[in-house]
Amino acid sequence: MRVSTMLLILAALMVSFTGTVWGAETENDRCLSCHGNKDIIKMGGERLLVNPVRFAATTHSFIGCKTCHDSVTPKHPHDGAKPSKASCKECHAPIQAEYAKSIHSSKAACNDCHNPHEVKSPLAVSGDDINAKCAKCHDAKKTVKSHTKWLPQADLHIEALPCITCHTGSRNYVITMSIENRKTGSPNGDFKLATFDELARLLPESAAPGKLIDKDGNGSISLKELREFNHKVSRHDMRLWGMMTPEVVTHSYQILDNRWDCTFCHASGPKAMQSSYVAFPDKSGGYTRLPVEKGAILDILYGTPDFYMLGTTRSTPLNILGGLIIVGGLMFPLVHGTFRLLTRKNRKEHQS
Repeated sequence: MRVSTMLLILAALMVSFTGTVWGAETENDRCLSCHGNKDIIKMGGERLLVNPVRFAATTHSFIGCKTCHDSVTPKHPHDGAKPSKASCKECHAPIQAEYAKSIHSSKAACNDCHNPHEVKSPLAVSGDDINAKCAKCHDAKKTVKSHTKWLPQADLHIEALPCITCHTGSRNYVITMSIENRKTGSPNGDFKLATFDELARLLPESAAPGKLIDKDGNGSISLKELREFNHKVSRHDMRLWGMMTPEVVTHSYQILDNRWDCTFCHASGPKAMQSSYVAFPDKSGGYTRLPVEKGAILDILYGTPDFYMLGTTRSTPLNILGGLIIVGGLMFPLVHGTFRLLTRKNRKEHQS
């Protein structure tokens, strides 16, 4: 009897959840019949337009439009009332509290960085997209110039790191690689993230971009698959470019003292850098990641020839060999000088 009761309760919960999601989808469809149509721009501007594909990929789509816009009436938009908008802190209070203590809180609101109709999880956003949001306020050229005062090759660092890697308390860093291509008409070396449509043209119809590398379709990328991809695209103005990205993102924007220390990234060693992923763009404007075989990021000759983080490929035998070479180099002048000092009398007698 107990088992039957539990099964009935579970069934009721599933029906309730399914009904809630179905209700939200139906409600969303009604809203998007107008707000998903570009004609609405003529009625009130671009702010009223919602991309249906991008919105469907957000968690907000599951809770439904009316959860945030609860004052919308059945007569909308003919009732003349302006719909209400929920504040982010109503659902995201801990993040709001954390952000309120940061140096950004008085400069930008949540919506300045996050479009609620397109917001994605941190793992579905590229490092370039993150930096593009920062560049809305922080001019890229000025950022490079200010960092050049203390950071060697500042432009290369900023290209290989999302701003949040150094300017938040985010944690659990991995290497996330993305496919880049050289755009038509761009100067040599001007690589940009490849779009979903650009990659889709390289595959059979309906195939996911991940199949470009994950040939066996098992949901992970082996070193062999990585090597084959790099060998194939090296002649076609494409490359894999990696960025050091955090798995756990915080909103505690600040200047952290330990980020001034090169060892924060460059003395991580192989253990910290073996976890890597390849992120593929999807139709929603986000990214889907596939894990790469452990240690593949360290194969700089064939695995990731265009991405190399100095210090991550440390090898104990090579360290010992390098140390012996340095010691040998220092010993040579010392031994030579000592020998000449000890034999100076003989040399003087020989000269006389």
